[in-house]
Amino acid sequence: MTDANDLRRRTRELLAAHPPATTDRKAFLEARFDAGLAWVHFPEGLGGLGLPRTLQSVVEAELAAAGAPDNDPRRIGIGLGMAAPTILQYGTEEQKRRFLRPLWLGEEVWCQLFSEPGAGSDLAALGTRAVKDGDTWVVNGQKVWTSSAHLARWAILIARTDPDVPKHRGITYFVCDMTDPGVEVRPLRQITGEAEFNEVFLSDVRIPDAHRLGEVGDGWRVAQTTLNNERVAIGGSPIPREGGMIGKVAATWRDRPDLRTHDLHQRLLDLWVEAEAARLTGARLRQQLVAGQPGPEGAGMKLSFARLNQQISGLEVELLGEEGLLYEDWTMVRPEQVNFTGRDAGYRYLRSKGNSIEGGTSEVLLNIVAERVLGLPAEPRTDKDVAWKDLAR
Repeated sequence: MTDANDLRRRTRELLAAHPPATTDRKAFLEARFDAGLAWVHFPEGLGGLGLPRTLQSVVEAELAAAGAPDNDPRRIGIGLGMAAPTILQYGTEEQKRRFLRPLWLGEEVWCQLFSEPGAGSDLAALGTRAVKDGDTWVVNGQKVWTSSAHLARWAILIARTDPDVPKHRGITYFVCDMTDPGVEVRPLRQITGEAEFNEVFLSDVRIPDAHRLGEVGDGWRVAQTTLNNERVAIGGSPIPREGGMIGKVAATWRDRPDLRTHDLHQRLLDLWVEAEAARLTGARLRQQLVAGQPGPEGAGMKLSFARLNQQISGLEVELLGEEGLLYEDWTMVRPEQVNFTGRDAGYRYLRSKGNSIEGGTSEVLLNIVAERVLGLPAEPRTDKDVAWKDLAR
C-alpha cells in the first residue's frame, strides 16, 4: 500500500530524472503522467496509481516546491473536471486510453454540449436528436452557453435518441469531434464584452457508435456524473486562505485606508468569515471523495460559490466608489479561460453575475440540496411519466 512517504519518494524520483529547469515542459508532463502522478486516484496506466485522491496534495506540494510546470488546469478545466471522470466511469478501455492522456496533457481541449435554448434549467427537456444510421449516429440540433467551444477538439454531448419515452429515459451520451463537418461554433458576447461562451449548431454531424459513453438511453445517468463533478470543480476547487475574490477585496482594504468606513468594515468581516467557512467546507468535501464520484453535496458548494462571488464583487465596487465603475476593455475578445483575480473590479462585478447560472442555476441547485441532501419532499413533476414528444414546448 502506497502511503504519503512513498508517494513523496516517487515524486522526487520523477523530479530527479526530469529536472524541471532543464526538461521540456511537454516531456515533463508526459513523464509525470506515465509515472502515475497526474491524478493519483486514477488507475495505473491512465495517469494514476489507484490511490485515495486526498494524496494528490502530496504530489502537488512536491512539484510546486521544485518549480515544476503544470498542465494549465484553468485552460483545460472542462476536460479535467467533467469529461475525464465521466470517461473513467463509463468509457470503454479503448476510450479511456484514447482520450485521457491527451486530455490531461492539455493537447486536446474539451467543451460541454449540454444546454439548449429551450433546455437550460430543465436540461432533460433537450431536443437535439441523434438517429442511428448503421455504425454511426446522425445528430441535429443547437447547443448554447458552451464555454471554450472555439478552442475545443472534443465535446461531451447529450442528445435525444428516443422521443417516445419520458424525457429522462430517452437521452444518450456521446463524445463529439468538434472538427467534424456540420459543427458550427458562433460566439456569444457577454455583458463583460468577452465571448468566452458560444452557441453550437449541429447539422447532420456523424458520430461513431464507438464514441458513445454508456448504454443507449442511459445518458441522463451518465450526465449526472458530469454535472456532479462540474459543481465540485466550480464551487469546491482548492484555494489558499484569503484566496479568490475575497483576497482582492481584503488587499484593497489594507492598501487603501482612505476608502474605509465602519459599515463596509463589518460587511467585509462577515464575507471574509463566510468565504473561509466555504473554503474549509470545500476541503472537507474533497476529503470525502476518497473513492467513487461526487454526490449532490457539490450543489451546495456551487450555490455558496455563486452567492459569495456576487456579494464580494458588489462590496468591492462599493468600496472603490467611482473607481469601481471603471472597466479596462469593452472590445470583444475570445479568452481561453475566465480570469477573475487578474482583472479589475468592474470585470469581477459583471462576470460574477453568471456564477448563479453556469453549472446549474441556483434555483435548480436549491431543489437538489433540498431533495437529495436534506431529504425534503420533491416538488410535483407533472411531466415525469409523459413521453418527450407529447410535452408542451
